[in-house]
Amino acid sequence: MSSQKGNASRSRGQKHQNTTAYKNDKYGASVQVKIANSKVHDGLCQRCKEVIEWKVKYNKYKSLTQPRTCVKCSQKTVKDAYHVICKTCALKLELCAKCGKKEDIVIPVKTQKQGEEEEEYTNQKMTGRTRRKEDFNELDDDFGDLDSEDDDFASDSGPEKAGSGKALVPNVAHVSFKD
Repeated sequence: MSSQKGNASRSRGQKHQNTTAYKNDKYGASVQVKIANSKVHDGLCQRCKEVIEWKVKYNKYKSLTQPRTCVKCSQKTVKDAYHVICKTCALKLELCAKCGKKEDIVIPVKTQKQGEEEEEYTNQKMTGRTRRKEDFNELDDDFGDLDSEDDDFASDSGPEKAGSGKALVPNVAHVSFKD
């Protein structure tokens, strides 16, 4: 028996192996799956980050519906699933927000000032994009003098009635093609 306690050596690989990896959004992602996939897990050590990413990857992640109590400040300020310490306490004490150990934090927690600065930067970036589009449209919008170009084209093409004002369009209804 290969799974017997104390028998850690197996002579063969696993019998059945998946050919394709599991995808949590294979049949269309629900709102919860989209939120879980886009969430940045900050303030965690490497191991806790990997655990939460595994839960997201295999559709085991369940987000919080109500804030939980922080074990350091005893306030209902924990808003992230599987965390036991709020972000402010984790930032102040330099602890992992999930396991509470003093480990190396992989992605540091953003403070409110950093978040506001980042939002301002993205807002400026977005307004810059819209300005660029408007400038591009202004540069590209030279359709006001089409009449003069038509007149030039008409005078170059040969004889035409001067008073018609319409561009000459050839009649292609009776054209035959030979292969």
